[in-house]
Amino acid sequence: MTPEPREGGQFVSVYDEVVHGNGRTRSVRRPVSPRARTDREPENPENPEAPAASEAAEAPEDTAGLVVRRLCGLALNPAAPEDVLLRLLASGPVEVRKALCRDRRLPAAVVDAAASHPDWRARAAFAANPHVDVAERLRLVDDPDWRVRAHLADGPATPLGGTVDRLPDWAAARMITTYENDCLADYRFPSRFSPEFRASLLTHPEPKIRAYGAATSDWAALFDGERAALLDDPAEVVRAQALSTKGLYDFERDPARVEADLPSHACHYRSHLLLYGALSRSVIASVLTAPARPDERSAIARNPTLPADIVAQLAVHPDAVVRQHIALRADVTLPQIEALGKDPDPSVRLAASQHPALSEKERAAIDYEVSQDGPFRTAVTPAPPRDPGQLRALAHSGHPLLRRRAAMAEHLPPDLVAGLLGDPDLGVRVLLAQHQPGVPPSLLLRCFLTYSGPGRACLLERPGFPTYGLARYANHPDPAVRALAARDPELDARASDRLTRDADTEVREAGARHPNLPLSRLMELLDDKELAHAAAANPALPVAMMRQRAEAR
Repeated sequence: MTPEPREGGQFVSVYDEVVHGNGRTRSVRRPVSPRARTDREPENPENPEAPAASEAAEAPEDTAGLVVRRLCGLALNPAAPEDVLLRLLASGPVEVRKALCRDRRLPAAVVDAAASHPDWRARAAFAANPHVDVAERLRLVDDPDWRVRAHLADGPATPLGGTVDRLPDWAAARMITTYENDCLADYRFPSRFSPEFRASLLTHPEPKIRAYGAATSDWAALFDGERAALLDDPAEVVRAQALSTKGLYDFERDPARVEADLPSHACHYRSHLLLYGALSRSVIASVLTAPARPDERSAIARNPTLPADIVAQLAVHPDAVVRQHIALRADVTLPQIEALGKDPDPSVRLAASQHPALSEKERAAIDYEVSQDGPFRTAVTPAPPRDPGQLRALAHSGHPLLRRRAAMAEHLPPDLVAGLLGDPDLGVRVLLAQHQPGVPPSLLLRCFLTYSGPGRACLLERPGFPTYGLARYANHPDPAVRALAARDPELDARASDRLTRDADTEVREAGARHPNLPLSRLMELLDDKELAHAAAANPALPVAMMRQRAEAR
């Protein structure tokens, strides 16, 4: 059977990708995120069967639900005065407190109140607020409730292309040394380390941090001396964790043990072993002839331990998806790449055209076509290289998919950003807009207008997205573009009123939040079960009305 970690180990059960102490990524076993569990906690602990406030808010005929929706909107109103926010935090329904603590910028007095709130749910929401500086959120680093600590370790969700919410080294060290393992289970936690702290994990003076490094490192990527130091560490907790990590590595490199432990039915564990475990020839044969799921043939095509003769066999497999994954392997030979570059299937030719062994001339000789439809980044898209020379080569490549990889790179040099701004490929421009800071507002708007795939809405949150001049899109046939008009401070009252009556829900909500909406229409929408939330968030709502609504129940 698969070796299990010792009691107190750093990871168990579910597989996921994680950034390791040595900078590599690998699929490791980990628990379900505590945040995923705590987000399902009953709203009323004394009556777990009672509907949550959020569910009540969706009930069309529920007056109490309408009040909650209105108060949630008021909690997010950028013009709400401090006393209104404090009132909502002190006595508002739980959904209102969570929205207030998690989804907006907060004045200093409200930060103090949120950090010391008696309800753990309010503190947990505050711990995940991306609009509050991490130094303020770290006031909760020693919170008595593990659920709050778990949310604090996870940090705010990072939007596509957004900046990771880095932890100070002292805070990361405190969490590793004092938090329960479940609190550190989310994949986001190690991604928040500074490069310097990540590099120090295996040699840190604190044994628990070295043990964490041993638990989350790719054992195969460690130098022999690093492995030996961990296995011979003076601290028992480090030695035990290193032995556990080595045991899992040894198990996954033993074809006989993998075969003995491989489930016969489709499941996550079987998929993991087929992707990463050393496979015996009998396992490979069984997958090719009688897979538990149709996609298992393409899964083993990605397995890095495949023998060369099996790679050659799969390079001519009748399934194009299998051949596509073979074309992406680093160990295919040049003759195989050349053959795959002439494959009758366009997806296989496209995969072969990206192989790093090809020269630009050889790449250009392949008849491939790059789709202009998203998503432009998928689960099999390789990460941008860290080597500056390799990154520069990608940015100057004639292949759009290689330039797309460069466009996603963190800290792309300014001259390369400038060179890609006018790229003829839509994917390059969109990825540049989604990932690079300081791109011109005109590029952000152009990408939003021409791209309609996944991640489009993230462009609206990028710094510098324009506002003035967007009123001209109020009659655009695309609802998402019509909603842009509500971002224009100069949108007139008549147009904003018309947006609140649009056929599209998001356009109506955007119109309801515009400060130039006629007051009579705004008052009307406060009692509208669909738009009450957006109307209450309108900064033009009179302060006296805000105070009145905050007091009302």
